[in-house]
Amino acid sequence: MAELSGRQVVLPESRVPIVAEPDVLVVGGGSAGLAAATAAARNGAEVMLVERFGYLGGLASGGLIILLLTMDDGAGRQAVGGVCQEIVDRMERRGAVHYPPEGQWNDPDSQLVEHYSRWGLVWGRGPHRVRYSVAFEPHEFIFAADEMLQEAGVRPLYHTWACEPVVEDGVIQAVVIQNKSGRQAIAPRVVIDTSGDGDLFAAAGEPFELERVHPWLWFLLSNVGDLEEAFQGSKGFFFRTLGEGRVLVPWGGDARTKLRIDATDPVEVSEALVECRQMVKEEAARLRGSVPAFRDAYISLIADQLGITESRRLQGEYVMSRDDLDRSFADSIARTGHWTKYGCVYNIPYRSLLPKGLTNFLTAGRCISVDHRVNHATKEIPPCMATGEAAGTAAAMALEDGVGVKDVDVRRLQARLRQQGAILE
Repeated sequence: MAELSGRQVVLPESRVPIVAEPDVLVVGGGSAGLAAATAAARNGAEVMLVERFGYLGGLASGGLIILLLTMDDGAGRQAVGGVCQEIVDRMERRGAVHYPPEGQWNDPDSQLVEHYSRWGLVWGRGPHRVRYSVAFEPHEFIFAADEMLQEAGVRPLYHTWACEPVVEDGVIQAVVIQNKSGRQAIAPRVVIDTSGDGDLFAAAGEPFELERVHPWLWFLLSNVGDLEEAFQGSKGFFFRTLGEGRVLVPWGGDARTKLRIDATDPVEVSEALVECRQMVKEEAARLRGSVPAFRDAYISLIADQLGITESRRLQGEYVMSRDDLDRSFADSIARTGHWTKYGCVYNIPYRSLLPKGLTNFLTAGRCISVDHRVNHATKEIPPCMATGEAAGTAAAMALEDGVGVKDVDVRRLQARLRQQGAILE
């Protein structure tokens, strides 16, 4: 039994059972984790994925960040394909996406730009052109993600936290997890941290930078009246979304709250959630009172997690900086445009997925090894899926070749990613 000793609790020595020994353990089931797990399994690895919530997608579903910004380079060419394009195709077959056809990409026509701006698909400063960005229905993202994991044979473990890595001589031998069954352990051969906050590499002692950010809390309003009238006389910030009489309200950011929080501090996150929900209620009431089309509208869904754009970022084998804009790398494994800028591309090197001290570990998503400025581009859902696909593929290839993840043949990795539909050039 645990005992009290002054201001501390003394826990008894415990032995934690190892409940699984997969080839690859993916920590975090957001967009990057979905892509990593799917890619690793499709490339022959036995894969487990642990996720703290009860669904996949992270901010792309439960966070209501239901916009893929952006899948082009800002000059009319697609920049992200692979698993990200696949999930768009799967949702499209169920009528759950809205995006411009390829023939309209990069078109400066003001009417087209206005149309897609009202869907939240054009951001930043003008002069604007049409972007290949995608609006989608959050539950359909979850359905498509479930199918992809099931078809690939990934074993998900929901409502589970990855708590602590067990590291020996630069190798993660096991990861301690916590769920309703208590504390257990998983002993994988390779670990991929797609937690968003870099939980595993931080706990393993790898160097990182930490950014405080303004939180977002997006929400949906239903039973909205004439949307055309609402946009014409707009006194608010909202977008069209899938479904009749609904709008997406991207509430938050530095324009709406003075809060800057450390998203790895549970006290700060809890306080921000309470304050942001109160502000959501106030914003919905303001819209109902100031925009006639919103008179009978009601809040139908609030994101169940804060929209956090940044927290920990790995300081890995290579830290991308603004100087890397449009730079080519021999080990590029993904690329992304910039959702607020045109003709702006970052090619992401494999080294930015690798820590300095661990030999069987990769990271992907918004916590990869980049600086604050580059993160503004790489944190978005499409590049998170692209780096996730690269990490999962690399993990499987390392196991296939019997080498550490730092010794993967990058040219072969690039070739395989291209075969899978990823865009590297």
